[in-house]
Amino acid sequence: MTPEEFIANWKGNRLNERAGAQQNFSDLCELLSVEKPRDPDNSRLHERWALQMGSSLEDRLRYTSSSTFRTFPFPEGLTPANTNQGTETLESGAVIPTVDTERRPHAQAIAEAAHRLNALRENWLNPPEWIERIPEVVPGYPERIVPKTEHAAELKKRTLTNLYNTPPAWLVNHHQALDTAVANAYGWSDDTPALSDAEILRRLLALNLARIGSD
Repeated sequence: MTPEEFIANWKGNRLNERAGAQQNFSDLCELLSVEKPRDPDNSRLHERWALQMGSSLEDRLRYTSSSTFRTFPFPEGLTPANTNQGTETLESGAVIPTVDTERRPHAQAIAEAAHRLNALRENWLNPPEWIERIPEVVPGYPERIVPKTEHAAELKKRTLTNLYNTPPAWLVNHHQALDTAVANAYGWSDDTPALSDAEILRRLLALNLARIGSD
């Protein structure tokens, strides 16, 4: 993003400070070529859409189903309507929806990338040698994670916020792997970390409008 584009985007913008803070910060990072904070649970494509289409609650971004989820143009064959026929657990432990054979490789690639990312992240948040997992009395509830006494203080520092404030190389690399898997499902062979937010949004909006026109 050039200084001129940044000024054009924000000159006369009617959003108040709180409502526009997230997108303004994102654009500023792009202008300065600074790494942007990542949403830990989304691909970059969906994250950019959510930042653009979501609303705000006080000074926080709000993920609004009506304006964000329902308008998001999922990859062809992997829309919510295509993925509500059951699931399958892969050998790795990743879970994929039951989809057409043609789309299965993309569903598997996305699920495997997300599963690996989550496993590595969980291992960092709760190192097995630092904790004990205590079964709950009520069946079906997840185990309680109890820190070992000698690691309790250090474990308190292992938060998602701290992890993403200073992301290690493995976290960046696995997020990029997830982004690539999602981009491939769209047929985008040129997806790289250098692909601008504006170009991502342009492509998603074009797909959104094309689908509206075909309904």
